[in-house]
Amino acid sequence: MDKLKQLESFVSVAMRGSLTAAARAEGVAPAIMGRRLDALEQRLGVKLLVRSTRRIVLTHEGSSFLEDCQRLLIDFANAEASVSAGGVKASGHLRVTAPAGFGRRHVAPLVPRFRELHNEVSISLNLSDRVVDLAAEGFDCAVRVGDMPDSSLVSVRLADNRRLCVATPTYLRQHGTPAHPADLSKFDCLTLSSDASQTRGWSFMVPTGSGRELIYLKPGGPLNCSDGQVLHDWCLAGYGIAWRSTWEVEAEIAAGLLVAVLEDFSAPANGIYAVFAHAKHMPLRLRLWIDFLKHHYAQSGFWHAQ
Repeated sequence: MDKLKQLESFVSVAMRGSLTAAARAEGVAPAIMGRRLDALEQRLGVKLLVRSTRRIVLTHEGSSFLEDCQRLLIDFANAEASVSAGGVKASGHLRVTAPAGFGRRHVAPLVPRFRELHNEVSISLNLSDRVVDLAAEGFDCAVRVGDMPDSSLVSVRLADNRRLCVATPTYLRQHGTPAHPADLSKFDCLTLSSDASQTRGWSFMVPTGSGRELIYLKPGGPLNCSDGQVLHDWCLAGYGIAWRSTWEVEAEIAAGLLVAVLEDFSAPANGIYAVFAHAKHMPLRLRLWIDFLKHHYAQSGFWHAQ
């Protein structure tokens, strides 16, 4: 039980970014939280958090361990819920939100299939590219793509997601293939307009004297749009090179409609997450929905078939 309490304290501190805030949430003194973290790090023999008077930062090992801890605590809560539920069927209403483009392709088709398995559950699906406040707007779960900001919300990684430069075979035959990210300045790049949310640009890992470095480029081109689906359509029509998520283009790559370029320079994968307010007392319908998504997203052929 002491080990479990250490893990719970570590997750609480990491998600809140503050020892004091985590202690306040549990109703204990900050010193108690500090002793639990010290005991955990000593037991593991690794530094998980860098603590200062101003803020707390996860180490590389801490970031990896956080995800494992969240999954473990959720599985533990799920095991308890399964026993306490006594085999009761899932029921009630489930409110889910997801980004518009991803939601149309990879969430909406699964909603009726989930309900076929759990016909006492009703579901509302909200598709929006804004970051929805789950608690304030009454949502049970959000599906989100990309790096997760520090938050008091609980997240479960459902799948990996990478960004790739893609173009049609015809475009590449006519214009050539870039060999390095710097070559993109010579090509027609289909980019998000300046009023879109992607502010840092296209990310790549490039060799340096000491290894590899993550860089961001903002290539130009004759066409830009604030809507990612339009960029995807323009790319399929052969108007240039686009930087798109694997969830959006894997099916076209598998079918030979698009070709990935500059793969040797691809940035590390980010994630696709289920996000919700807390793991304790999770309704059975929500637990089953998250497990359902994880099951389908883990299938190798899922992304190619969508």
